[in-house]
Amino acid sequence: MKKVWLAIVSVLILAGMWLNTPAHDVSAASDSQYFKIGMEAGYAPFNWTQNSSKNGAVRIQGSKLWANGYDVQMGKKVARALGKKPIVVKTKWDGLLPSLTSGKIDAIIAGMSPTAERRKSIDFTNTYYASKLTIVVRKDSKYAHATKLTEFKGAKLTAQLSTYHYTAIKQIKGVQRQSAMDDFPAMRVALESGTIDGYVSEVPEGITAENANKKLTYVHFAKNQGFKTDPSDTDLAIGLRKNEPYEAKINRVLAGISSKERDQMMTQAVKIQPVTKTTGNWFTNILKQYGAMLLRGTGMTLLIALVGTIVGFIIGLLVGVVRTIPRAKKGAQRGLLAVVNWLLAVYIEVFRGTPMIVQAAVLYYGAAQAFGVNMDRTVAALVIVSINTGAYISEIIRGGIISVDNGQFEAAHALGFTHWQTMTKVILPQAIRNSLPAVTNEFIVNIKDTSVLSIISVSELFFTAETISGQSFQFFHTYLIVCGIYLIMTFTISRLFRIIEKRLDGPQDYNVMNNQMQVETPEIKDTEGDAE
Repeated sequence: MKKVWLAIVSVLILAGMWLNTPAHDVSAASDSQYFKIGMEAGYAPFNWTQNSSKNGAVRIQGSKLWANGYDVQMGKKVARALGKKPIVVKTKWDGLLPSLTSGKIDAIIAGMSPTAERRKSIDFTNTYYASKLTIVVRKDSKYAHATKLTEFKGAKLTAQLSTYHYTAIKQIKGVQRQSAMDDFPAMRVALESGTIDGYVSEVPEGITAENANKKLTYVHFAKNQGFKTDPSDTDLAIGLRKNEPYEAKINRVLAGISSKERDQMMTQAVKIQPVTKTTGNWFTNILKQYGAMLLRGTGMTLLIALVGTIVGFIIGLLVGVVRTIPRAKKGAQRGLLAVVNWLLAVYIEVFRGTPMIVQAAVLYYGAAQAFGVNMDRTVAALVIVSINTGAYISEIIRGGIISVDNGQFEAAHALGFTHWQTMTKVILPQAIRNSLPAVTNEFIVNIKDTSVLSIISVSELFFTAETISGQSFQFFHTYLIVCGIYLIMTFTISRLFRIIEKRLDGPQDYNVMNNQMQVETPEIKDTEGDAE
């Protein structure tokens, strides 16, 4: 049975590691070699993710994927001037600022405007692209032919969270400003489904939306009839840490790039951005273009869930055993045990009482900003899932131990067993078997809950799906495929553990009376019959 268990675990771990081993691990290289550029890699034509180095793409840190787009090409020019190799650190929009201030990236080149609010935390270079705001709408809506902001009175509009785009909506009188959304894929889904009438964006992104999805278009405002903006709100600049010594050098590089060259770079970016086929079978089209990305995302999800569950089980087992140690006779031992139990109780309550998404953000960004601990995001994900799972499993194991009849404790102590011997030889084998269904449930929960790790931009399955849907504009189709992948993983895991449970139960036809050493009951002869 142990061999079967070890074989299953080994295969799952190796599969997850193989699916996520990058061609070369740039994250382990010396920081001085690379210029680490933070971006979403999902905001075409400024930046996007692709499977190859085609058209001068740049490697995404810690993966087999590449990034390209206007921002990427601009970053290459800057890195070359600094004498470094460019490397993209794929990060969600709301994680860009903490990534920069915590030292995880060297610069933000992601279509970010140098607003006064952002300047409080970071510095900005001179403008590298002059942006212009527009509104993306459905072609069949009454706003498709609008030329003035006043025509959007009563419209339900939104924009990306923590951007000037969202603030600009206030310029429209009578508009119904909806809650800001995390990213453009979310806004496109809301627009297609009719939840909103439009979202504020930039003209290049509007062109991308129109080219990729024939149901969408962007508004061409008449002169002086569009948004009133300040260059600090709409022009895009490179974000740097405060007092960065090479800011002046980057500005000299930007000054040497003419307006004509910048326009050519944007035209080229729009031309080469990835477009998903809309003809033929949508399922095969997505798998053909993004199958490798989905496979790696699945591997990362499986790896984190598996390692997190195994390590969490070990943590929970140790904590559960310690919390069931009987009260010591000596005062010093009682005091020490009370302190340990209190600390373990705090650990359990904290990690069960706070969301994993918050724990991940605090560990990954907070540890770097507060203590200078620059942790790899995959390592941070494994640590968080393991510790979080340990808190839950410790209570599961404690419940399993308590469920064992007290008579077995007393019998073991009567035979002279220590508490440790009683636990390892008598109680834990039964407690673990009783707890196995709950542990299986934790494993399945971990597979699904890895999706919250997108807050620290771990490229697990859900984060990968966001990237694909944002680039392909096929939101329903992408998430339907991902839903099927999650279902296959959870169904397979539940069946594997069901087999393990049956093996631990032993044969169902076992009968202790079949023991050959058992003394047989003597037959009673009929003496009266013999007498006759």
